[in-house]
Amino acid sequence: MKVNVLGTEYEIKRRSYNEDKDFKKRDIVGYCDVVMKEIVVCNIATYPGYEEESREYHAEIEKQTLRHEIVHAFLAESGLWDNSCTTTGWATNEEMVDWIAIQFPKMIKAFKEAKAI
Repeated sequence: MKVNVLGTEYEIKRRSYNEDKDFKKRDIVGYCDVVMKEIVVCNIATYPGYEEESREYHAEIEKQTLRHEIVHAFLAESGLWDNSCTTTGWATNEEMVDWIAIQFPKMIKAFKEAKAI
């Protein structure tokens, strides 16, 4: 699957925990590779500690992770990632990215209800 991020195609990949060394090495469930233009999300059913959770739970975590990584891609493609002054600037801050990714579904619903889009 691919997603268009400000005119740049990112390939979305879903991999098992053991299929991608970065999941264990970086203790993550997903990442955005802005060089290779890839968004990689872990199959949560294969992530240690999540095996016993329901399919619905796995699907929700994967959707949240995908939204989070897409936000990273937007910040990178817009130039904000590189221009937020430091390697820990606001555009690379995980709390900021999480806030956008978590709140966006609620925001889009409110925008639609208000006929703002």
